[in-house]
Amino acid sequence: MAYTETETIFSIDTSAIKYGIGVTSEVGYELERLGVKNAVLITDPNLVENDAVKKSYESITYQGIKATIYDNVEVEPTDISFKHAIDFCTRKAFDGYVAVGGGSSIDTAKAANLYSTHPARFLKYVNAPIGDGVAPPGQLKPLIAVPTTGGTGSETTGVAIFDFLEMKAKTGIAHRYLRPTMGLVDPENTKSMPKMVQACSGLDLLCHGLESYTAKPFSQRQSPNTPGERPSYQGSNPISDVWASKAIAMCSENIVAAVNDDNNYEARSQMLLAATFAGVGFGNAGCHLPHGMSYSVSGMIRDCTVEGYPEDHAIVPHGMSVVLNAPAVFRYTAPANPERHLKAAQFMGVDVSGADPMDSGDILANAIIDLIQKIHIPNGLRSLGYNESDSRTLAKGAMPQHRVINLSPRPVTENDLTQLFMDSMTLW
Repeated sequence: MAYTETETIFSIDTSAIKYGIGVTSEVGYELERLGVKNAVLITDPNLVENDAVKKSYESITYQGIKATIYDNVEVEPTDISFKHAIDFCTRKAFDGYVAVGGGSSIDTAKAANLYSTHPARFLKYVNAPIGDGVAPPGQLKPLIAVPTTGGTGSETTGVAIFDFLEMKAKTGIAHRYLRPTMGLVDPENTKSMPKMVQACSGLDLLCHGLESYTAKPFSQRQSPNTPGERPSYQGSNPISDVWASKAIAMCSENIVAAVNDDNNYEARSQMLLAATFAGVGFGNAGCHLPHGMSYSVSGMIRDCTVEGYPEDHAIVPHGMSVVLNAPAVFRYTAPANPERHLKAAQFMGVDVSGADPMDSGDILANAIIDLIQKIHIPNGLRSLGYNESDSRTLAKGAMPQHRVINLSPRPVTENDLTQLFMDSMTLW
């Protein structure tokens, strides 16, 4: 089969989704329908007594399915915590997986499912150039994801992200086979979410939408040698654009109320649904520089704790590490497609009538800054303990993130990234 030099094809893949109040109670039904007899429920220790976990467990056992709870997920998982879950699941020989929690639990379940189904040296499936980037040899076992945060969209994507401690940077595993079989998206599961978890997960979803909408178009990417080599992250495309644009608008309309008003159940429900919309968008188009830069910000953090997150070690929540880079990035990338950046600002609610497209980078950046000020996000990387002298090291840590860096609509060098990190130290 002959392939053209540049891509002419894109695909849309996603998990089956059920959304609605009380849908958590259908976990057992779905597992039974899929033929599962011995399931593991993967969650983190902060959620093990949560209603979402209890309802999931009761639903599984009600169907006569054996259920084992694994509650050692680490928030912002590492290669070590992934390996612990992989070892546990490999020894127990489960034939089905349920993940209850945020992206950390869902991503851990994806990794455990992959390596227990197709055992391999850990770096074999990890994204190149950090790992070998080898594609899984076949399908995985059924995985049902029950998200409890309104941000990652991991219930729809074939990506599992972790901190690679040796490199002090985040990386991941990406392949269509990692996608959950189904996501059960239940607004009831967001009620107990702490304010800052809602804020950071919501900003993650916002950036998912903004990055996938502004990513390099799929038609500018080199065509693969074979259909099987076509990446999950393909670049912006007409179908991902629909999901991304709706997610941006839904998030921008609801995130302030969802964070600042604990009792605004409707806003939190809309954020949860928006996260799924964003997941469909970026799960096929991909993210670019804000996410690529975030991985070294998270991996190299020295002394930072955030309310609502574990306090026994330094941590910067993923959504926070992404959004603090976003204003500088969109000022940088806007010249590659000013109209699209201006449209993204319009999705965020900005009145762009009469605006000069050449100002689109500043307009979009200012919209992001205005929003994060309203939900009390720190003022740039300096607030996390970084300073300008860290910029070169942060840039070196971001450069290997080829899967996302290469989707930037405007190419970057290490020097460019160094300047972007410097520009992200203080936002206002």
